[in-house]
Amino acid sequence: MSGAGRHRRRARIALPVAAAGVAAAVAAALLTSSAGAATALPQPTVDPAISSPSPAELKQRVAGAMAGDDTAGKTAKSSLSTSTSTSTSTGSVIDAKIIGGNTTSISSAPWMAQLHYYDDRGTASASDDIGFFCGGAVVAPTKILTAAHCVKGYDWHANGAVVTGTAQLPSDGGSDLHGGTVSGVWRQWNHPSYNARTIDNDIAVLTLPVPVRATPIRMTTSGDTASYAAGTSAKVYGWGRTSSTGQDVSETLKTATLPLQSDTTCARTYGADFVKGHMVCAGRPASGSDTGTTSACNGDSGGPLVVNNRIVGVVSWGVEDCVAKGAYSVFAKVSSYVGATYPRVDDTNISGDHRADLWVRKASTTTGYSKDSKGSSFAARESWGSWKGVNLVLQTDLDRDGHQDLVYRRSSDGDVFRTHYVISSGSWSTQRIADNWKTRTRIITPGDVTGDYLPDLLSVDSAGVLWIYPGKGNGSFSARVKVGSGWNQYNSVRGHGDFTGDGRTDLIARSKSTGSVYLYKGTGKSGSGAFSGRIKVRTWKSTTYNAFDAVGDVSGDGRADFLARTPGGTLYLYKGTGKATSEIFATRISVGTDFKQYDIFG
Repeated sequence: MSGAGRHRRRARIALPVAAAGVAAAVAAALLTSSAGAATALPQPTVDPAISSPSPAELKQRVAGAMAGDDTAGKTAKSSLSTSTSTSTSTGSVIDAKIIGGNTTSISSAPWMAQLHYYDDRGTASASDDIGFFCGGAVVAPTKILTAAHCVKGYDWHANGAVVTGTAQLPSDGGSDLHGGTVSGVWRQWNHPSYNARTIDNDIAVLTLPVPVRATPIRMTTSGDTASYAAGTSAKVYGWGRTSSTGQDVSETLKTATLPLQSDTTCARTYGADFVKGHMVCAGRPASGSDTGTTSACNGDSGGPLVVNNRIVGVVSWGVEDCVAKGAYSVFAKVSSYVGATYPRVDDTNISGDHRADLWVRKASTTTGYSKDSKGSSFAARESWGSWKGVNLVLQTDLDRDGHQDLVYRRSSDGDVFRTHYVISSGSWSTQRIADNWKTRTRIITPGDVTGDYLPDLLSVDSAGVLWIYPGKGNGSFSARVKVGSGWNQYNSVRGHGDFTGDGRTDLIARSKSTGSVYLYKGTGKSGSGAFSGRIKVRTWKSTTYNAFDAVGDVSGDGRADFLARTPGGTLYLYKGTGKATSEIFATRISVGTDFKQYDIFG
């Protein structure tokens, strides 16, 4: 669908904060009561690459998109995107429907997002400008789930605007948002196997530079089959075309109820165009006209198909004009893509480039360093100043604001702190989140364990009991929940993200007595059922490796990776394969031989 890919610029990705500033904030938190506190380093700053454009510029983008007449990702197959023209110059009245649907309010679908794209090519003629509209859904405060054909080939950072919090399309040339909020786009991701010709693997995520207030909706899970049973009622939402005979889109959010169809029915209708397992179709056979047809249509692209308050599909493609006799709407099947997509929802890292970075501390000087991931290696280290008085540092994003938080434990009393960047003030803030955890043998920040899309905190106490502290999404936690005992048999418990490709957070633990390495698959539940029975995946005795780290998706392929250091100081990257077997990791790759000098891995 890259007829719309006439123009593509490389978005500049840069550090979200100055590393020296992070060190300053942490040093201040650690040394406020110390008479020997060092002089503070410069305050952190946010790179302009992630700062949202001015409201005036964003509204200009909205206005340009509203006036545009392009179709996102246009190919020979009919993708369900369109211009945002709402003119009624023919005298026709815009019906309150998608095609066959009903008007709905933003309170019933608070996660709906409008994606406006306008690229003014800078020439005297407007004929080469690009302007179009897609739908999307807020799945985390800074994350919008949409279709790849709305994203691939476009520079959303330079030209995009996202409107949330309103059921109305903008009016008055984009200046009236009807109570909604407009945001820029920081970065974009589409499925790496997206095929513009076949519209296969049609799923993408946009990351916003600031959180939005919209209530997120979750994706379904990889093991969900019940939601796709033929006849299951699903709801589609969007602002797309309301008639097959005109190009007008709806000025007000619409929803329609569609029954899910079986793969057999979809394949019988579309033949090889329908890719079983990657796509799902829904609706009743179109009648050949607006009358008797209920369908998604152009302009609904990227919007969600919802079952039981979970996204099961993303509006992808359909027949031209949407009502051809016997046709169905086709959606990307979210259960097949949640494994690849969820890491993009939880992909906060130091440099903000979709690849997890490494944080280490040099033992002899207590200097902390960050090393930016290059996919299969790490860039030269960057100093973060002295981290004296700390015996644990972990990278996470407890408030899902798109900026990486740091969780660290003070050696003297075991208190645990979280330091995070406050976007509104442009400064760092530090809070104590645990008191006297000196005897906790393990502390882990693996992401969302309980399945609510809010990052959690885990710890193992001196008795070997593993506890979950369910995150509230703001850096605080609910009352702890017991998982089980016996966890002090492990001399390492690490995890960040999904190792098995099912969209759930997992753990990797090593037995101190045998060196056996076990996978604990996350279930998305809390309490004793939070993890499935352990699966042995390796044997790594302390003579093989004496330090580990799990920081997430280092390679950027959508799978969590693992890092292991030899006693001699060689650090190996084990890229994840997504398999819950002994083949969980690919062949190791050396990423350096000088890691013996570091005593803390983030």
